[in-house]
Amino acid sequence: MTSFVDHPAVAFAAIAAPAIVAGSFAWQHRRRLKRISALGAEAAIARLAPADVRKAPIARAARLGAALVLVTIALAGPRWGEGTTIIRQRGLDVAIAMDASLSMMAEDERPSRLQRMRQEVRRYRAAAPGDRNALLAFAGKSYILTPLTTDDGAIELFLDNFDPNVVGLGGTALAPTVIQGVELLRAATGSASRVLVILSDGEAFDDHDAAIAAAKEAGKDGISIVTVGFGTEEGTTIPVREGNEIVEKRDQDGEVVITRYDPTLLRAVAEASGGEFIAATDGDRGGRLSQALSRLDAEQRDVEEGLSRPLRLEWFLVPALLLLLLDAWRTDGGNWNRARRILRFAAPLVIAVVFTNPAFAQNPATLFEQGRYDEAARQWKLAIEGGDERLSALYNLGSALLAADSLPTAEEALERAAATPEANVRNRALFNLGLARLKRARRPEEPDRQRAAEGAIAAYRALLLEDPDDIDAKWNYELALRAREQAGGGGSRDDPQSSPQQAPEAQQQQENPNNMSRQQAEQLLAAASRDERESQARKQAGTRVQRPPGGKDW
Repeated sequence: MTSFVDHPAVAFAAIAAPAIVAGSFAWQHRRRLKRISALGAEAAIARLAPADVRKAPIARAARLGAALVLVTIALAGPRWGEGTTIIRQRGLDVAIAMDASLSMMAEDERPSRLQRMRQEVRRYRAAAPGDRNALLAFAGKSYILTPLTTDDGAIELFLDNFDPNVVGLGGTALAPTVIQGVELLRAATGSASRVLVILSDGEAFDDHDAAIAAAKEAGKDGISIVTVGFGTEEGTTIPVREGNEIVEKRDQDGEVVITRYDPTLLRAVAEASGGEFIAATDGDRGGRLSQALSRLDAEQRDVEEGLSRPLRLEWFLVPALLLLLLDAWRTDGGNWNRARRILRFAAPLVIAVVFTNPAFAQNPATLFEQGRYDEAARQWKLAIEGGDERLSALYNLGSALLAADSLPTAEEALERAAATPEANVRNRALFNLGLARLKRARRPEEPDRQRAAEGAIAAYRALLLEDPDDIDAKWNYELALRAREQAGGGGSRDDPQSSPQQAPEAQQQQENPNNMSRQQAEQLLAAASRDERESQARKQAGTRVQRPPGGKDW
C-alpha cells in the first residue's frame, strides 16, 4: 500500500471538521444571546442570568471538534507499522502405516481392501487438516514414504500410487512397522500428541509377541497406536496378474490362497499401547479414526500471517469516546439528561466502529480483482477468525497472500486448503501451492531452493495426476524440474504461470505465454513419471530376493 489510510477522501474531511464544529457553536451562541437580549434590559439580564449563560462555549466546542476529527480519521481507516496475525489450529503428529501386502488386493471389500483403505485415509485427512502426517508402507518390511509433513501434495502423490510394488518384499510383518513408526514419531519436534495409525487386514506372519511388546514400549513413551481393520473373516482369494491374465494367487504347494481378516493382533497391539481398535465391520472407518484422534490431546499450532500496516482504529476511537463522555458529564442537566446525552453521542460512535470494521468492507474477491491483495487477505483472514471453517476460505487467503508475495504464509494456508475433497478448490490450491514453492525455488537469495523445488514438483505431480490436461501445471512442472537442477546455479529465462489462480467466486482464464504444445507437455509428464518409477525401482533393488516373514509372500 502507498497510502496510510484506506479512504484518503474521508481523511481530508477531517481538516474541515474543526471549522464545521466552530461555525455550528458560533451560530448557536449568537441565537442564544439574541433570545436572552429579548427578555429585558441588559442590566437586568446581567443581574439575574448566570454568567456562563452568555459565555461562549469554547471548551465544549474544542472537545466536540476534537472528537469529530478523531472519528473522521478512524472512518478513513488509518494504518501504519508492521503487524502479525496469529491463526491457531489444533493438530496431531500422526504416522499412518498402510498395509501394502498382496492380501490387500483381495476384493471382499469393494473395490478392494487397498482401495478402501486409501478412501478411508482421505476421509480422515479431510476431517483433520491440522494434523501433520507421515506415510509408511509395510509388507515384509516397513518403508517410510514421507516424513511428518503438512505437504498435502506429496502425501496425495504417494496415496495415488500406493500398491504392493511400493515396498518390494512380500509377506506381512507388523513388528518392524510398529518399531519404525514409533522411532519416526520419537524424533518429531514439538509437543503435539503422537499417534501411530496402522491400517491392515491383520494377517501378519511375523512374531506377534514382538509386535505387542513394541506396542507396549510405544505406550510408555506416550505414543498411542490406533489400528484399523480391513477385509472379512470369511476371506477370499487374491487376484494377481500373470501376463495379460488375472489369476488367483497360489502358494508354494500350488494351492489357492485364501486371505482372511484377523482382528486379534490388531486389537492386541492397540490395547498394549493404550490406543484404540477400529474393526473392519465399522462403516465409516475414516470418521471413526478422526473421532478417535480427536479424543487425544492436540498441540495448538500457531500460524503467523504477516500483514503490513495493521488497522489502527482504537488509537482514534478510544480518545474520541472519552471526549464525548467527558462532554456529556460536564454539560448542565440532571442525571437523566446526562444519560441521554451519553447515549446520543455514543450511538453514532458505535455505528462507526461496526461499519469501519474490515468485515463489513468491500467484497474481498473484488479487492483481489483490483490488485489490492493485502486488503483481500485481511478480509478472508477475518472471515476465518470469525468462524468460517470452509477450506475454500483458506484457499482464498492463501491465494491472496501468494499474490501479495507473502510466500511462506501463503504455503501454509494452501497446504491446508489442498486437503478439501472438492476437486475444484483442491486443484486450484495445489496449483497455487506449487507456484509459491516454485517462486521460492527460483529466487537466488532463497536459502533452501532445492527443497522448495522438490515441494513444487510434488504439488504439480499431485495436480497432474488428477487433471492431466492442465497445460499451465505442466509448464510450471517443467520449470520446477529445471529449478531443481539449477538450485546451485543461476536462474532460468522462462517465466512460470505466475498469476495465481483466483478464488472459485472470482475465476479468471489463464493464458499460456509459452509455445509448448500439448504433445510436448504429455511427453514431459510421461518422462517424469517414468523417471519416478525407475527411481523407486532403484531404491528397492536388492530387496526382492529376500525371503518374506513366515515364507509367505502375501
